[in-house]
Amino acid sequence: MKGSCLCGQIQYQIEKLDGAIQHCSCKTCRKAHSAAFNTAAAVLKESFSWEKGEDKLSAYESSPGKVRYFCSNCGSQLIATKEGSPNYILRVATLDEDPGVKAEFGIWRSHEVSWLEYGEHIPAYNEWQPGR
Repeated sequence: MKGSCLCGQIQYQIEKLDGAIQHCSCKTCRKAHSAAFNTAAAVLKESFSWEKGEDKLSAYESSPGKVRYFCSNCGSQLIATKEGSPNYILRVATLDEDPGVKAEFGIWRSHEVSWLEYGEHIPAYNEWQPGR
């Protein structure tokens, strides 16, 4: 499967996901992704390759031993590493293809935001809301 950042200057390829897709609501992920949660999955390092733009990567150690890698042009987070882990933590939303599986669980529910709401009672539109 192929993936990329928002501006397309960085592209990567993975052989497969090596762990379940999960949603993380921890405060660090929320801040880093400017979102209510981050969606990630493990990918073995040997199953991952940079196809283009690796020189455009910037890094930030968000907590001891955890480094987040993002595009220095558009800011998209692509992967993270944890010291001693054989995996990359892939930001699943950066995949350009459907991984064919759905999220299996969420973590850090204790940090969830109170305003996140999904369900049948929330209007949803295929694109923009009517009249916009």
